[in-house]
Amino acid sequence: MDSPIWAALSAAERSAVDELIRRDHRLPAVVRMREAFPAESRPGLYDTLDVVAERYRELGMSFERRPTPPLDLAALTERVEALPGRTVAIEALWDGDSDGWCVDLMAHTDAPVAEHRLAFIRHGGDLRLFNGTVPPWPEAREAETVGRALAERFGVPFHFASPDEPEIDAPRWRTSS
Repeated sequence: MDSPIWAALSAAERSAVDELIRRDHRLPAVVRMREAFPAESRPGLYDTLDVVAERYRELGMSFERRPTPPLDLAALTERVEALPGRTVAIEALWDGDSDGWCVDLMAHTDAPVAEHRLAFIRHGGDLRLFNGTVPPWPEAREAETVGRALAERFGVPFHFASPDEPEIDAPRWRTSS
């Protein structure tokens, strides 16, 4: 690998970074690389991210996030049936991280009052915003289709406050019902 940042790391640090990458922990890998340097000579965030992306490729891994597999209604039904308490609603909500937007499919229960993540849905990173491939948001469509079917199976409401665009602060089911 032809990078002065990578070359400046000790063999132990390079091994530790590669192990983080093999576990797909990209941000901890960036942090580990940057913290291996004294503060006054620490490489920039974007330069370090470029090195991590190159290490992904050299290790035969994809740095770009792949879409999650399609949701399996039968498997999700089993997960809901195994939850403690009675399921009272199914909800889809937006979430995001350093890779972009995603949708969580949740089940709400009573006795105990809790919410349980059933699925995490991502159909690409936020680069899609810049190349014009979203909206529509395919993860939202999948969450809405499967979430509604799951809610119908259990005879409970389905809630997705912002199906047309990512909105992290959209009203939640418990606060709006």
